[in-house]
Amino acid sequence: MIVPMSQQSDKTLQKFVELARFIADNADSSLTLETLAARVHLSSSRMQRVFKSIFGVSPKKFQQAARSERFRQLLRAGTDITNAIFESGYGSTSRVYGQTMHNIGMTPKSYRAGGQGERITWACRETALGPILMAATDRGVCFAQFGDDRDALIAQLQGEFPRAELLQYAGAGSQQLDRWIDALNGYLQNKRPRPELPLDLRGTAFQIKVWEFLLSLREGDVISYSELAQAIDKPRAVRAAASACAANKVAVLVPCHRILRGDGGLGGYRWGLERKRALLDAERARKPAVR
Repeated sequence: MIVPMSQQSDKTLQKFVELARFIADNADSSLTLETLAARVHLSSSRMQRVFKSIFGVSPKKFQQAARSERFRQLLRAGTDITNAIFESGYGSTSRVYGQTMHNIGMTPKSYRAGGQGERITWACRETALGPILMAATDRGVCFAQFGDDRDALIAQLQGEFPRAELLQYAGAGSQQLDRWIDALNGYLQNKRPRPELPLDLRGTAFQIKVWEFLLSLREGDVISYSELAQAIDKPRAVRAAASACAANKVAVLVPCHRILRGDGGLGGYRWGLERKRALLDAERARKPAVR
């Protein structure tokens, strides 16, 4: 029988808090169940049950979360991607991109259903780079695209989610969506840092792997399509990686604009090369000079 956290003795709670701290401090190490169980003087199975009753996740999941957070901290501190991967304890790049780093939403099966049964709130606004329509589920932003006019953007949203219930922004009921658009526009105007918004990404396993890698790129950094394919351990899938970039439905928030041709040319961008150039120029201007 699992004893709820509220009924655990203070001594037991303290032991497991210290165990959790040990796991977090050693997130980059290989920790066996036997090693962890020995620290609290319990069997492996008993240790797992008590740990989950207290923290709500298994020791393995707890370590994965700590490792992922360490990876993000290293990236924010300026560590290059490859070093951040290995300093965080991942054995390869594929292990990083095989784990969820953002709030990934639909399965491919649900995605093919066209959003059936979902409620998606949307709003269309003018930004520094022209009109944008942003839409979100209760999990996060699922659509953010630039366009020439409002009607065309609405048609794109309807085409993407033909079976969903689409709800136009309605004042106080959708304040969060309004704040997200304002935050993104502040970034486009060079007035605010790039917003870290919850994302509800929709795509195949390969596409999501590409998009997750793009999310790890630092502002001002660019790579080629071939480097992108190599980074996700699919060196022969250059064209597929490029197609995944083109299939991105969340402009700027998933920064596919940071991928260039092998010769340094801009390559393609579904929202226009002028927007891509403007985004890259602004990011390069904000990037700290290397001393």
